Amino acid sequence: MSSSDDEIVTWWGLVIEGYQATQERLLAEIAGRLGLAPGPFDILLRLLRSPGHRLPMTRLAREAALSSGGFTKVADRMTQAGLIRREPSETDRRVTHAVLTDHGRETAEKAREITAEVLRERVLAPLGEKGATDLAEAMRVLRDLSDPG
Repeated sequence: MSSSDDEIVTWWGLVIEGYQATQERLLAEIAGRLGLAPGPFDILLRLLRSPGHRLPMTRLAREAALSSGGFTKVADRMTQAGLIRREPSETDRRVTHAVLTDHGRETAEKAREITAEVLRERVLAPLGEKGATDLAEAMRVLRDLSDPG
């Protein structure tokens, strides 16, 4: 049995609406409790999960889906706030890394705790562990199909 056009469009709409509602709640909690805007929040979590809490700035901008200019502004504000520092690459002088400071790491760890708390409430509780795992795996498949590199 094949899904109708209306069904598949409705399914996708529900995915988007569920994501948006959950993400809005998460970002509101992060802003309210830590005073972090979405850009710095995303960057802090990416750096926290990276080896040595560092990533090349061009890669970080791409992963955070920010333009080069937009990322530079966010990185400048994060540097001024003492969350990150810029370090030149030891092997390629064209590359500059964003690196978490101690304050940035502490803030990122708090953001991760709040994120986990919200996701347990808004995703894990209603879906259960299997449902949440299945959802994550389905989204991984879609991501990988869209970006095979």
